[in-house]
Amino acid sequence: MSYLGTYAPTAKPSETPQLKAALNYDFSIGAHEITCGEFKRIMGTTFDDRCRGKDSDLLPVTRVTYFDAVLYANERSKREGYDTAYTYFSTAFDAAGNCVSMESILFHPEVEAYRLPTEAEWIMAADRDWNPSAEWNALNSDFEPKKVCSYPRIHGDFCDMGGNVKEWVSDWLGYFRDTTITNFVGASDGGSLGERIIKGGSYRNDPSSIKLYNRGDVYIVTSAAKSEYLGFRIAFGKIPNAVWMRRDGQVRQNRVIPMAGASVVKKNMETYRTKLVFRNDVSGNLAFVDYVNGSLSVFEFLDTLDSYHPDISPDGRLVAFCTGMEGVSGKSDVYIRPLSENYTKPLKVKANGNAAIPRWRLLENGDTVIVYVSDAGNNKENSAFKSKSTWQVKYANGRFGVPQKLFDGAYHGGISDDNTLAVTGARLLRAKVAKPGMTLANARDTIWYNGEQACNVSLANDGTKRVAFLDFGGDTGIDFVGESYGTHERLLIADSTGKLIKSIAAPVGDSFDHTEWAQNYTGSDPDGGFIVATLVNANGTHKKIVLINVKDGSILDLAEGDELWHPAIWRKKYETSKTSELDPDSAGVYLRPADEWASVIMRFNMELLWKYRDSANVAILGSSRPLFGISPSRFDKSFFAVNFGQTPNSIYMTRDYLDHYVFNHLKKLKYLIISLDIDFWYKIDGPNGDNMFYTHFDNYPGYVYDKNHDYWKDGVPDGLLEYTENAIGSSDESLYMKDRGRYSYSNCSSWRENPEIEMDSTYYDSREYLLEDCKNALISIIEEAAKRNIRVVGVIFPQSPAYKETGAFGRYGLRRSRAKKLIDELSSLNKKYPNFLVMDENKMGKHDYTDNMAVDEDHLCNGGAGLLSYRLNELLLSWEKKK
Repeated sequence: MSYLGTYAPTAKPSETPQLKAALNYDFSIGAHEITCGEFKRIMGTTFDDRCRGKDSDLLPVTRVTYFDAVLYANERSKREGYDTAYTYFSTAFDAAGNCVSMESILFHPEVEAYRLPTEAEWIMAADRDWNPSAEWNALNSDFEPKKVCSYPRIHGDFCDMGGNVKEWVSDWLGYFRDTTITNFVGASDGGSLGERIIKGGSYRNDPSSIKLYNRGDVYIVTSAAKSEYLGFRIAFGKIPNAVWMRRDGQVRQNRVIPMAGASVVKKNMETYRTKLVFRNDVSGNLAFVDYVNGSLSVFEFLDTLDSYHPDISPDGRLVAFCTGMEGVSGKSDVYIRPLSENYTKPLKVKANGNAAIPRWRLLENGDTVIVYVSDAGNNKENSAFKSKSTWQVKYANGRFGVPQKLFDGAYHGGISDDNTLAVTGARLLRAKVAKPGMTLANARDTIWYNGEQACNVSLANDGTKRVAFLDFGGDTGIDFVGESYGTHERLLIADSTGKLIKSIAAPVGDSFDHTEWAQNYTGSDPDGGFIVATLVNANGTHKKIVLINVKDGSILDLAEGDELWHPAIWRKKYETSKTSELDPDSAGVYLRPADEWASVIMRFNMELLWKYRDSANVAILGSSRPLFGISPSRFDKSFFAVNFGQTPNSIYMTRDYLDHYVFNHLKKLKYLIISLDIDFWYKIDGPNGDNMFYTHFDNYPGYVYDKNHDYWKDGVPDGLLEYTENAIGSSDESLYMKDRGRYSYSNCSSWRENPEIEMDSTYYDSREYLLEDCKNALISIIEEAAKRNIRVVGVIFPQSPAYKETGAFGRYGLRRSRAKKLIDELSSLNKKYPNFLVMDENKMGKHDYTDNMAVDEDHLCNGGAGLLSYRLNELLLSWEKKK
């Protein structure tokens, strides 16, 4: 039995409660972490500078991403004649050679191969001799990794699980339940950020902070993350009858698997702003994939509502659905809900009777409406069909208007934008065609396709008025195609008069079902466009959702599962300025698919920069502390603040972001607020240090493109904002943009009574130059701001008051006596630089930020952000009054 998580009240939400994992299979796991020598023998190289030194072969390899570990495991499997445990669609590498993107990665636990251990396997091994004090840690390592298994051990089968370097495991990060699961392999996906788990302690951690149940690092961990204190060990063996747990705690032995990566979807749909929604017929719930973030998380709404026929709103934010199904008469209601992972109760349309098969429309007057029918049953009998009706209801500001009847007949296949055509199909392909000067209400009902059986009718909303449908191998279809075919084996397309113009064959052995045109609100090639459908195999199982290219008939697999129904796909095609001459493959590309959190934050910082460059007069920069703890919306209306907080951060990165971007483009800038994170002033400048402009962003197309154009100092070109907005981003966009850069998902917890100390407080004793270097970088910022008549506030953020009981100033150490001296030195800079002021909100732990104002030991939550923002606002107002 393996015990994951804990009941400890101070643990993180993702670490509680305790889950028991029973493993009923055999597996092996490495006695030690993969070494530099082992990695080089399999991969031919390494990305870790320490691996290039003399006698380095026995050091644990570090600076490896999760993807690097996967490539190692796969290559080792192939070399020894085994199948591989991981599959993927494509890879991307950074300038150092690390694999930083692996689209459509899938772990196959049923394959006997080398792989990363699951968290349950790792804990089972580590728990046999767990003692972080008897491992390489911050108290005995001199802050550097040691050769594997070199710490003197009394007993035990495994080395360094509680120290030396932290380790990747195979699982996505999810949440636990107080239950027992056999053959547990973690969460089914990593959510919108693609979060992963790392285990154990490292040479830089105090042993008191290393817990068996810990699952992460200081910040969010994604597959592309790498660190000088992070490595991995390898496992071998298959996992029979693997069980996943959804991030919401629901256990499952099956997964809905995204097949096409975000870049592939973008290549087809011309934008990352694409969403796929469908019914999981096993659960009866709706699920969706948002391709904008590249991590391809499948999120399922857990409701008691049986959900059919979803349709995505024109702006992509909402989904409408019904509780009845096409071809079946009877009770049905229409609901809408946000297409978001944040649960919101569905909102019901108050229809005059039944409501089925909803379709969004954007009217010429700008109103957004939902069209639905009173009954979606069999439409073969003429009188029965005409007794049903088509309705419309306006939706605005979170409310529905009063439903209005449009016309008789249940036309649930769609209404054209010009209101001249409506179609439907549930046995017969019916059309209502308005002649010039007529309305659809007065138009005559017609039957197309020679009265033969047809279904799954969908009207293109791109202005072409093409009609897609499926048939039952009827004579009309056979005559058009020129050969016989079976039920639903051909997708047929007719023009606005009902004349057949195209046929697309299903893959051999499969048939189509649930066909729907992709939503495209900007027009398209009259012969092109896309249709989403399900593929049905010979057993009648809807195993796949596919995207059909109408132009060339090619088919792209989007998702695979046990029973997937009623897909709908939405895209937002964008248009940049016609005068723009920017390179679309470089401009605004500040992020890669499935990238790490640090890059996601910077991607939105760049969007904020280009969006508000002509408005902002207050800029907030620094680490995750201002990112969480300063709210631009709380400032007085005379201040337009933008939060450019970033993690991980250094004072050098703040300096360079100011020099490259902020000082050049925020023309109205009057005030600069930066975090003085003196407890992690151990960071080093330059390409071999901690300045992410050198170590991370120097090979992203967008930053390189900006650099090659001198960061647009002569003027921002037309289209750069639009390119940035429509490049890959995150489905959690509102978390970064709603409050102009503050990360709004900063829920309150506590300061923690036993706060972590990530670095030994004595680290600076022999490295005083590090503090001096950071201080000089700060002075260069102050001097540059003074040239531009900009005032600078250096904020020392509050941290847990419990640090008063330790020798550390804060989370990353620094002797308290040295911290007090350093704060005095920084405060005295005001004498030479009157445009600079230190705002010490920590006061050596004697601050007034209460326990319910904190996320953890060194971050403010929403409540604390309100107080600190108020105080900053008052300071700026006092300066304004002095002027």
